[in-house]
Amino acid sequence: MLEQYLQYLGHVRHLSVNTLRAYRRDLELYFTFLESQNWQPESIDAGKARAFVGFLSRRGLSSRSINRVLSAVRSYYRFHDRVGGQAGNPFSSVKSLKAAGKLPTFLFEEEIEQLFEGEPEDFWQLRDLLIVELLYSTGCRVSELASIDLTDLDLKEAALRVLGKGGKERLVFIGGRALQRLREYLNLLKAKGLSKADGQKALLINRRGNRLSVRGIQLTVDRFLSRSGLIKPASPHTFRHSFATHILKGGADIRIVQELLGHASLSTTQVYTHLDMERLRRVYRSAHPHARVKGKQDPAPAQNHGRASKCGDRPRDRLPKAGDGASHMQKEMR
Repeated sequence: MLEQYLQYLGHVRHLSVNTLRAYRRDLELYFTFLESQNWQPESIDAGKARAFVGFLSRRGLSSRSINRVLSAVRSYYRFHDRVGGQAGNPFSSVKSLKAAGKLPTFLFEEEIEQLFEGEPEDFWQLRDLLIVELLYSTGCRVSELASIDLTDLDLKEAALRVLGKGGKERLVFIGGRALQRLREYLNLLKAKGLSKADGQKALLINRRGNRLSVRGIQLTVDRFLSRSGLIKPASPHTFRHSFATHILKGGADIRIVQELLGHASLSTTQVYTHLDMERLRRVYRSAHPHARVKGKQDPAPAQNHGRASKCGDRPRDRLPKAGDGASHMQKEMR
């Protein structure tokens, strides 16, 4: 039944290879637990389902990981019920654990600018720079970037067609600087004739002339960041987080950002509003007379891309004049 379910996920729901691998890993963990208890999948009730949650917890899994496993098992039983297996879902009454909110790691605009200083010395350095430029400019996932073909490019419209999760196609746009690097790269790629076999239609190639893999992109970005001297921990996905954070901060509608990122749910995109919420919170605390606890200093404001809040510049030992708070709040919220 497990193989039948995984085939359904791949052929009907069109889940990616990596997602299928995660489902298999989580469900094999579940079946290993059942074997250790001499339980059959059809004999599981709510009590035994909760025992599985305890087993996961004792293994040291985080709440987020436990919830992912539970989601896979619930989905398996729904499929089992649909194809005529066990009626009902023993995990339907098992609630997901409360996971601690984790804000995405992103780079400030100044940090992004520092990464792109300097000129590449050869074709391969240009390719590495292009990869990072495209990750930040488009907000693509690494797997999406690796699968882009030359035919997916629309240089006239400065756009890329990408295939996201679940086989969903979407259009993303290329910024001016990334477009310039892309044109340089394509000219050299054609002049040098480096593409071979599988790499002939691929946008990004490795040194053997074949398509650059997801792992290859990850290693390339890691080396690029290491050479850049960036102190803050970052990964290829950090550029996707930075893309979303910066365009939301610039005033983009959250539903547009959802489309650009390829999120199925708006709630997934809403995590990127954290930066503006922190900015509004600082404005409120510095502008409202009753917002600060007497004798308690607010923490130093986080770096704000070079644009400091006017309210944050006001000396802390002086209360604002009447009307100042409202006027500053209105300016910041516009």
